Amino acid sequence: MSTPPQSRRIPAAFALITAATLALTACGAGGDAAGPAGAAAPAGKGAKIPTADVVSSVKKNESAARLLPEDVRASGSLSVASSVGGTPPGALHLEDGRTIVGQDIDFADAVAKVLGLRLKREAASFEAILPALGSGKYDLGTGNFGVTDERRKTIDFVTYINDGQGFAVRKDSELKKVTDFEQLCGLNVATGAGTTFEVTLEDNKHVCEEAGEKPYSVKTYAEQGAIWAALQQGRADAVMSTINGLRYAVKQQEGLKFLGEYRRLDVGFAFKKGSELAPAFRAAVDRLIEDGTYDRILKKWGTQGSAIEKSRISPPEIKD
Repeated sequence: MSTPPQSRRIPAAFALITAATLALTACGAGGDAAGPAGAAAPAGKGAKIPTADVVSSVKKNESAARLLPEDVRASGSLSVASSVGGTPPGALHLEDGRTIVGQDIDFADAVAKVLGLRLKREAASFEAILPALGSGKYDLGTGNFGVTDERRKTIDFVTYINDGQGFAVRKDSELKKVTDFEQLCGLNVATGAGTTFEVTLEDNKHVCEEAGEKPYSVKTYAEQGAIWAALQQGRADAVMSTINGLRYAVKQQEGLKFLGEYRRLDVGFAFKKGSELAPAFRAAVDRLIEDGTYDRILKKWGTQGSAIEKSRISPPEIKD
C-alpha cells in the first residue's frame, strides 16, 4: 500500500479492550450478550479511560456559527445519534451505564461549543444511524464513520480524522501481514455488523473461489467486546477493524498481534444528503485545529496519528 500524503497522517489507536470489558460484553456461541437486551455495557473498573477536560474551555466562534441554517441558530440545538461500542477511544459508557465519553464525543461536543449549540445525544447502534439520518430522525451521527463512495450517495460527511482498515490475530497465527484476501481463505474473520469492514470482506470473497480455495467466513458482531472474545476464544481466526482500534486493542490484550494496515479511510460526522449543516461543521473543525483544541483531543485519546490538516465535506474515498 502506498504511503498517504502528508495531509493524512497515519492513525494510532481506536479501541481499548480489558478483561472487565470482555466479561461485560462478550457472548458465547449461540448465546445472548451479557445484560438485558439493548442495555449498554459499561466500561468496567479495569478500563483505562482518560478524564482530562479538553472541551469546556472552547469558545463560540461567530463566523462559524453564522454558517448554520437560521432555524438551527434559532433553536440552538441539534439531535445526534452516537454509536457507543463499549470501548475507548471512540465512544463508551462509564460505569453508571448512562454517561457517554470518548474521542467521538469530545469532537462533537467541541464543535457544538464552537457553533454555540446544545447537543441532544442518543446512543444508537452503528448500523442504524446512517438510515436514520436519511429519514430525518437525527440531525447528525457519530461512530467513526468511514467516508466511502457508496455512502456518499446518500450521506454527507464532514471529516475530522483519518483512519483505515487492518487486521489482528492471535500471536500463534501463521499470518504475518494481510495484503491480499486470498490469505484469509478457509478462515473465520470477525468484524462489526454494518461496517465498511463487513462490506469489504463480503465483496472480496470471490478471490478464494477463483483461487480454487475454501472461502473465508465472515462473522459479524454488534459489540466490540464480542468481536475480541471470538478471537480470544478461537471462534474467529482474525479480526478486521479500524487501524486505530486494532493498535489500541492489542496493547491491552495478551496474546494478540496487529498485522498492519490494509487501506485508509477518512472519517467524518455524518449528515443526510444535502444537509445545510455541513459548511458550519467544517468551519468548526478547522477552528478547533487552529486553536489547539483538536490536538488536545487527539493527545487525550492517544490518537495523534489520526490528525488531518483541514476538514473537508464528503471527499472522494481513498482508494490507495
